[in-house]
Amino acid sequence: MVEMRIAIAGAGSVGRSIATELAGSGHDVLLIDRDTRRIGVDDMPQVEWLLADACELATLEDARLGDFDVVIAASSDDKVNLVVSLLAKTEFGVERVIARINDPGNEWLFDDSWGVDLAVSPPRLIADLVEGVPEEDQEEEGIRPPLPGAEIAETVLPAHSAFVGRPESELTASLPEGTALVAVLGTGGVRPPEPSRELAVGNTLVFLAAPETLGVLEDLLGPADDT
Repeated sequence: MVEMRIAIAGAGSVGRSIATELAGSGHDVLLIDRDTRRIGVDDMPQVEWLLADACELATLEDARLGDFDVVIAASSDDKVNLVVSLLAKTEFGVERVIARINDPGNEWLFDDSWGVDLAVSPPRLIADLVEGVPEEDQEEEGIRPPLPGAEIAETVLPAHSAFVGRPESELTASLPEGTALVAVLGTGGVRPPEPSRELAVGNTLVFLAAPETLGVLEDLLGPADDT
């Protein structure tokens, strides 16, 4: 595996989970965020941090963005992700720019005219996994309706969870009735569950769950019982 230098704009749950996986794979990772509450040097010592606004050209110059192989715009604001992508590509010539789409209605903006090489839309991908992707010529009455009485819950797997390093099949077997693991967000974007694949710290897990099971789910993914 070739080690890469990767800059991630946005240190929310998505940005942090991506950074954790990439750094764990031996890549040189820089997280950029202007919110001091998101800076967790002690939690992620293997990641370099830059407390600054990723939309400011001076910030990206200070970070020497042109030296990076990949830039990931992973903030929860589509406007920020577009600006970061455009600057990375046009001002610094970054070879690979990946952007997160938060609002599916903005998908049409995330193309090469904004410097985006690959756009990932978790809401759209999760909806497709839950409802199925309708064919283009499918009639309206043939589209699957939304699932009633269920909510989509998202959580980042913490280091102290009992399921870290265990196959996903063990987690799915332990889920309360009325709950299903529908997607896992990692370095490759959103993917369906893979029973034999081991769970890692920082994986973002997406569940379809009955409202009454959310508390049980939170407890299940919490700290391992050392007693």
